[in-house]
Amino acid sequence: MQLIPARMLNEFVYCPRLAYLEWVQKEWAESADTVEGSHVHRRADRASGELPSPEEVIDGAVRQVSALSLSSDSIGVTAKLDVLETSDGGVVPVDYKRGKRPHTARKAWDPERVQLCAQGMLLEDAGYRCTSGVLYFVASRERVRVDFDDELRAMTRNAIDRLRTVTGIGEIPPPLEDSPKCPRCSLVGICLPDETRYLQTGSGGVRPLAVAQTRSLPLYVQAHGAKVSKRGEQLIVSVDDEEVSRVRTAEVSQLVSMGNVYITTPTLHELMQRDIPIAWHSYGGWFFGHSHGNGHGNVELRTAQYRASFDEHRCIATARGWIDAKIRNCRVLLRRNARKGSDVSSVIKSLNRFAEQARRCRAIETLLGVEGAAAAAYFSAFDQMLKQSQKRAGAFKFRNRNRRPPTDPVNAMLSFGYALLTRTLTTTLASVGFDPFRGFLHQPRFGRPALALDMMEPFRPLLVDSVVVRAINNGEISDKHFVVTEVGTNLTDAGRKAFIRAFEQRMDQEVTHPSFGYKIEYRRLLEVQTRLLARHLLGEIPSNPNFVTR
Repeated sequence: MQLIPARMLNEFVYCPRLAYLEWVQKEWAESADTVEGSHVHRRADRASGELPSPEEVIDGAVRQVSALSLSSDSIGVTAKLDVLETSDGGVVPVDYKRGKRPHTARKAWDPERVQLCAQGMLLEDAGYRCTSGVLYFVASRERVRVDFDDELRAMTRNAIDRLRTVTGIGEIPPPLEDSPKCPRCSLVGICLPDETRYLQTGSGGVRPLAVAQTRSLPLYVQAHGAKVSKRGEQLIVSVDDEEVSRVRTAEVSQLVSMGNVYITTPTLHELMQRDIPIAWHSYGGWFFGHSHGNGHGNVELRTAQYRASFDEHRCIATARGWIDAKIRNCRVLLRRNARKGSDVSSVIKSLNRFAEQARRCRAIETLLGVEGAAAAAYFSAFDQMLKQSQKRAGAFKFRNRNRRPPTDPVNAMLSFGYALLTRTLTTTLASVGFDPFRGFLHQPRFGRPALALDMMEPFRPLLVDSVVVRAINNGEISDKHFVVTEVGTNLTDAGRKAFIRAFEQRMDQEVTHPSFGYKIEYRRLLEVQTRLLARHLLGEIPSNPNFVTR
């Protein structure tokens, strides 16, 4: 039997869904409240002294012990006590809490009382006399005595039984409905309570909970022979032993290595401990893998993913949505960016027809055929979105989509952009708990992140094609940014920097979510859509909601 942490009892009484996400699905996210709580516990987390035996306590020994771990198979609970005081022949657990004492009749909330009572029950099971505990509120510097009466003990035992039942069933509790608890919860962007309820029922308001500004960004290193090392809380990038850049580790979401880049072992250890992935690209930009720590512990999600990936009906249903969304997003991009005077009406009509056909497909092979025909029609008009002045320069004439290797600058940028998007979604999927290599539309091959390729289909026109069009039309990229050979065309170092800058700027742009109505960065949008796919595969929402821009 797995022992329940007393802290999880606190979370379960507060919100059953929160406890399930943290304990079963191993989700965690820091917030201002959790950071403050860790700061409050910094002294109590340092072990000091040894716990006297029950006989010594009875004889009157007065001691104070911190960071004491206890567990009991009979109760089924484990706990780490902040402080334990001995007094009057008994023991008193003291639990530190951030904030001020709540102004309630009992001077404490039930979740904190249950957690403290569980600690008292563990002490009694170990042979000590424990009739009460203390909650110490750091902000107001108040001690609140909590008596372990029959009512509180019954509430604690009930919480233990209910939590064990919920986890045994393996079904996540429903989200709270319009609860004031949700906005301050650190897991609100993972739980998505309002979004999940809206997609379940089709009604109700959605508060803008998942739109906090992104504070960390990818760090790209592409200089040949560059070295990335760690110095305190900073990452140092040097070339030929000369420092060229430094950045705070806390401000890095992932480290992107392009080409021959040396990353020191201490740096790798630090990044893995912080769950910051390292993405590996070839010098030309081809994405071929990523490194991370132990990975996400949500085995439940990967089990659901594997089960669905072997179900043909679920595969085609999910894949239909991706391709339909991709075709419609291509249509929107073409309609918005076509040059004045150009006629793309026939192509838009064809895309409308292909989107309708995609929604009716009953086999993956048929769907792939429709997707290929739609892509051919779309790229036949891609040239109509590029400024004539730029094309007259001779560098940006586009005839058709080609790759491996791309034969012209436009195709070189498209391929490079798709590689960046593949890397972004691969790391996002892994951070949520998916296996990026087991997909639904793209068949698994050695080393191919099939699920990332699936998820990126609706976002190809929005996050790559649009960047290519803007970079050309705004003059951010010129013919000097390419190397053209008989073998193919590739971006220069300066060209890659310019394109990466344009791509990351696009990722930072806000867009209104068509289903929920709030504004959200594309960077956060990819995570939200990934988590909604997880909610669908775990059976919480009936279908996978795809993003289609208006």
